Amino acid sequence: MARIEGQRDGENERNEHYTVWGRGTVSRQQLVMEVAIGMHPRHHNRTIDGQTYVVDNPDHSKKDNVNQ
Repeated sequence: MARIEGQRDGENERNEHYTVWGRGTVSRQQLVMEVAIGMHPRHHNRTIDGQTYVVDNPDHSKKDNVNQ
């Protein structure tokens, strides 16, 4: 499974792009769609202030969070 890291490149450091290891930079909209169809099973989508973002599934480990 690919590791996903947020770029914090939007307003107030929100993620507009993510780095998917082994693949490169992916837009938020593209990654949200991929998560919704199950391509990244360790992640889920969360809507914050009307915008949907990709987040890690909870596992109490800080090292693999999208925004470390």
